[in-house]
Amino acid sequence: MIRVEHLTKRYGDFTAVNDLSFEIEEGHVYGFLGPNGAGKSTTMNIMTGCLSASEGHVRIEGYDIFEEPDRAKKRMGYLPEQPPLYMNETPLEYLKFVGEAKGVKGRELHRQIESVISQTRLEDVKDRLISNLSKGYRQRVGIAQALLGNPGVIILDEPTVGLDPIQIIEIRDLIKQLGQEHTVILSSHILSEVQTICEKVLIIDKGKLVAFDKPENLEKLLMASNAVSFIAEAENDEIKEVLEEIEAVADWQMKKQENGSVRVDVKIESGEASDVCRHIFFAFAKREKALLELTSKKANLEDVFLELTESGVDKASVDKDGKTDKPDTEPTENNDVEWMERQVDNR
Repeated sequence: MIRVEHLTKRYGDFTAVNDLSFEIEEGHVYGFLGPNGAGKSTTMNIMTGCLSASEGHVRIEGYDIFEEPDRAKKRMGYLPEQPPLYMNETPLEYLKFVGEAKGVKGRELHRQIESVISQTRLEDVKDRLISNLSKGYRQRVGIAQALLGNPGVIILDEPTVGLDPIQIIEIRDLIKQLGQEHTVILSSHILSEVQTICEKVLIIDKGKLVAFDKPENLEKLLMASNAVSFIAEAENDEIKEVLEEIEAVADWQMKKQENGSVRVDVKIESGEASDVCRHIFFAFAKREKALLELTSKKANLEDVFLELTESGVDKASVDKDGKTDKPDTEPTENNDVEWMERQVDNR
């Protein structure tokens, strides 16, 4: 369905995507994750034909996106994070324009528009101006245009950003339904969303693939390591002193809270989490330092993500040695409107 081979993208001396290779099979919902600066946006732009690559190939149903762009693009639908909607048109008018831009005409265009309107539940608003629609309905219009042309692959970039809780649930349900008939690639920074919707997850860091598996299999990577988290009113050096006393502790991350306390996530290499919790409790009590929260936790997709990337340390975080780390930001381009214009040019 989709094959990415040795994909590389350089901006001068900076390598945003570094020899990236993976293959996506037909008929699944895939999550595409990566921290800021990981190369995720660059990879998405290359896969959709919005950006050239320095090296490598991307094939959509056998067609190379660089050598046969027209044929490759006809086999995918794309919803950018900011859908390039025309606010002075109705959904019906807009979908007619997009369909014609994709080369769909006549009765077939009419049939497809009716079908995507039904799929995305736009019947009640199809004749209203897009400017008068809620963010949730605008996202539905964006998804509807991605479905025109009956593409085998649907790529969705942050489809639930800015939506209210009810709209988020509705869009997630829609994505699940799309996964029954299409191959869906979902790019999202909401890890719980990916865990709920996606059957498989790709995680990239520093332009390289670091994980590609089912969410439950990725979680098993951390199952052998219990974890404890706590919030304490203490200095970093005092917290470090307590944790270095415990043999079972393998690693930890500290993050300063707004109220001045410190949140600490502890990875346990061996032993029981309850024993570590007991040691931490008495150690802080002995030092007369307040322990505001103390819990053990089960590994989830967020833990896997933080374990496999360096995004777990942001500008307000410190590692076990008290050092701060802020991830770099990769160069980005606003290609949303440009992508739509290319669809018109390819008619």
